[in-house]
Amino acid sequence: MRPSPSFLMPLGLMLMTGGCMGHGQHGLESTHQPVVSQADYVLDLALSGGRLAADEDRRLDGWARNLRLGYGDRVTVEDPAGEGPDAFRQIAQVVGRYGLLVGQASAIPHSPVAPMTIRVVVSHARAYVPGCPDLRSDAMPDLEGNTSSNHGCAVNRNLAAMIANPNDLVRGAGGPTTSDPQTAARAVNALRNAPPTGNGGTTLRSPNSSGGGGSGGAGGGMSPSGSGVSQ
Repeated sequence: MRPSPSFLMPLGLMLMTGGCMGHGQHGLESTHQPVVSQADYVLDLALSGGRLAADEDRRLDGWARNLRLGYGDRVTVEDPAGEGPDAFRQIAQVVGRYGLLVGQASAIPHSPVAPMTIRVVVSHARAYVPGCPDLRSDAMPDLEGNTSSNHGCAVNRNLAAMIANPNDLVRGAGGPTTSDPQTAARAVNALRNAPPTGNGGTTLRSPNSSGGGGSGGAGGGMSPSGSGVSQ
């Protein structure tokens, strides 16, 4: 039995409109969200008498400069054998030039540390938004009224580029454990201790005045003829 043309016509329209569904987003919450990736960089430094060997501190400084070490990076030191107590302080001084502190190393090193060496590990986080820009909805009409497929790319990519510590996008930034009541009440006390502006009135000055006051002053005026009249 052959299908009738009246049956094939609706089927053809469904197939044609099915290709125009578009690739938009079904809500206002963007599917393009920042993703944080982390990479660890390792540098082994030679030891001599519990301290860094000659020129090892310069090598560390050059390595940190090439990594663009800065806020948001985490620096740890691995010395399982405890052979470099003074070297730890030297590394902390170099890292301190970049405004960072040396954190606690994990109990399990990334790999075995060779004798008479100390390891510096820099954990660098990067935030990015995958799949942006997404211009798929611009290539075909959207008959469902969905949000553009590129919605959220600009805002979230700017957020990923501007955030100082990408790890804050994952776990947030914790507040201080203690608070100073005087700091919290400083703005309120400044408002309460200020003298009222109504005591004696305020001095009005012309925007074109210089030094002692504007033309005519607060106590003078201009007569209709243009000559100054002293009150």
